[in-house]
Amino acid sequence: MDIPTGLTYDDVLLVPQRSFIDHRLDVSTKTKLTRHIDLSIPLVSANMDTVTESGMAIALAREGGIGIIHRFMTIQDQVEEVKEVKRTVGFLLYAPYTIRPKTPMQKIWQISREKHVHSFIVVDGENHVLGILSKRDYMFEGNNGKEAGALMTPFEKLITATEKITITEAKKLFHHYKIEKLPLIDKSRHLKGLITAHSVSAYEKYPFSTKDSHGCYRVGAAVGVVKDYIERAHALVSSGVDALVVDVAHGHNDVALRAMREIRKRFKHIDLIGGNVATKEGAEDLIECGVDGVKVGIGPGGLCTTRIVAGVGVPQLTAVLACSTIAKKHRVPVIADGGTNYPGDIPKALAAGAATCMLAGWFAGTDESPGGIILRKGMKYKVHRGSASFLATADRQITLENKTEQQLNSVVPEGVESLIPYKGSVSDVIAQLLGALRSGMSYCNAGSIDELQNHAHFIRITDAGLRESKSHNITEL
Repeated sequence: MDIPTGLTYDDVLLVPQRSFIDHRLDVSTKTKLTRHIDLSIPLVSANMDTVTESGMAIALAREGGIGIIHRFMTIQDQVEEVKEVKRTVGFLLYAPYTIRPKTPMQKIWQISREKHVHSFIVVDGENHVLGILSKRDYMFEGNNGKEAGALMTPFEKLITATEKITITEAKKLFHHYKIEKLPLIDKSRHLKGLITAHSVSAYEKYPFSTKDSHGCYRVGAAVGVVKDYIERAHALVSSGVDALVVDVAHGHNDVALRAMREIRKRFKHIDLIGGNVATKEGAEDLIECGVDGVKVGIGPGGLCTTRIVAGVGVPQLTAVLACSTIAKKHRVPVIADGGTNYPGDIPKALAAGAATCMLAGWFAGTDESPGGIILRKGMKYKVHRGSASFLATADRQITLENKTEQQLNSVVPEGVESLIPYKGSVSDVIAQLLGALRSGMSYCNAGSIDELQNHAHFIRITDAGLRESKSHNITEL
């Protein structure tokens, strides 16, 4: 049997070249997530329940990347996570929170706490704008039975605009009338959207953030390949999600391929990411199903034990090289999912042909990752677990599938759980990773990711070479 050699990031280095890059800040990290979605930075947060919910997705989009909301929750909860991201900023908010004039204060307080909003557009049953209820209108209201209609600022006193308004025109109205909310209506007073002073400010504050055509942050969400995946996909698309990620361990499987074809057939205009695969044949079959992005990686993640449990996988550098060769022919971006143990692995993955890197462990343990902080022996930690770990699988089967503890004996975990040191804000982690990426690109005389892929040369190293690459023969402070 002719057995080929598979390489991972630790097996190679990028060869330094004569560089005409004066400073690492001169390089561009712009790239593509899918055929149609552009990013300012090639970083994607993994669709794992200890990595990405709305908080992480907002933080990644703000920095120029994107987050993928995990699917291990109810459909409605996942939809709410997507909506939370889409509502955070946006020159035009197309789905502002609304209430009816008969809504009592008790209900308004409840919605405010659950949705983290303080102002509402008051509408009738046909979505005609009747007024605005701001926090200043009800902040000191002690009667929980008082209705919104009695407290709101009525339509006659509102400043409104149409959907055709520009950001410059909106700023002038905010300044002239000293207002914070600008409802957008049609000729019949139907609510068409909302512009807020906060949204305009945020829109301009982060010029490199990942936004859609309405100025809202972009966000992706994961779906499975069995049971409710079509219903989930439909709900997510309706909520405004920018990309669907088919989340399955083995994407080169007939069940997964059928699901991708069905999603593409039903939702022709949504950006669809398929995976995970690790071979050129897998990438080609996904592309034939109509995906707009290919997620590559079988077993390279720090928490994944698929290769040990099932004996299956391809070392990640070899997998990315193989899949990228096919994907480039079809102009479909590749997402390198997992296997980045050091910052320098990110430029290696991109040089091998990936357009982006999906990260989990780097972003877990930050303020924006789901879960609370655990104090252990005077140190702060957060829980991080693989999607196929025993506890993650057990939680899903008990919570979502109503299985009993006795029925969990059949679970064969392909991941582990861990405590990961608390890291603070994810923006600090992103800054470090981008600094390392820009340095790697400048060493390779690459002013862009395309140039990195065209200019890069790899050299294989031995275990001694890897040992030499790390700090050695010292006592670190």
